[in-house]
Amino acid sequence: MRIAYSPCPNDTFVFHAWAHGLVPGAPALDVTFADIDITNALAERGADCDYDVLKVSYAVLPWVLDEYALLPCGGALGRGCGPLVLTREPMSLAGRTVAVPSERSTAYLLFRLWAAAEVPGGVGKIVVLPFHEIMPAVRDGRVDAGLVIHEARFTYHQYGLHKLADMGEHWEDTTGLPIPLGAIIAKRSLGAEKLHALTDAIRTSVRMAWDDPTASRDYVLAHAQEMDPAVADQHIGLYVNQFTADLGPDGYAAVRGLLTRAAAEGLVPPLGPDALTF
Repeated sequence: MRIAYSPCPNDTFVFHAWAHGLVPGAPALDVTFADIDITNALAERGADCDYDVLKVSYAVLPWVLDEYALLPCGGALGRGCGPLVLTREPMSLAGRTVAVPSERSTAYLLFRLWAAAEVPGGVGKIVVLPFHEIMPAVRDGRVDAGLVIHEARFTYHQYGLHKLADMGEHWEDTTGLPIPLGAIIAKRSLGAEKLHALTDAIRTSVRMAWDDPTASRDYVLAHAQEMDPAVADQHIGLYVNQFTADLGPDGYAAVRGLLTRAAAEGLVPPLGPDALTF
């Protein structure tokens, strides 16, 4: 079973047990680590993509759900965990250059919804950078602002940066819904029975990670790009939560709410009524 997910602590924590053959009855995993911009692009290849399972942005779903099914677990969705807009000092973003992690990312979609309401005249040039390069680019003046995700929420002070806005706060304040960030998808061609089995494998892997958090520690830190262990723990604590085990009604409402609102703004194609099920 070929899978691609990020080297971020939440993904390695969630998939540690399965990736190491510890989930009874689950197929062996062939793991590729890839930045979210890469996995989003892989998913958009559809039938030509060689990966059975991918971690992608929720924002890319409208383009890929014909070939891939959303699994109801394993992803990142929560409260108080939204992307941040960082600058060197307080400023208006009107006409400014902004670095983002992917133009198909949920972060960028949330940013566009925020900017439409909060930046009269609109921002200027958008530059796509790997997420770990964004804060240095802002610090060094190569871009005016950066849209950051993941552990940057805990580390941006180290770069001397200013938090201009929190996309998650804006989303929660205007909708009351949790923030959908990253999704786990699997090829529909696997069939419903196997998709349910993959769902069970992910949930078991999540439960095993929670039952013994120390078991995954070496795996998490080995792929965390020299992240401080305390930051890795904060990252996991924020992004691995009840929605990781099961999206549930609130999770599905958040996903459909985001994509429906974005479609109404012409930012993504509209979803069909059964697009999020398999």
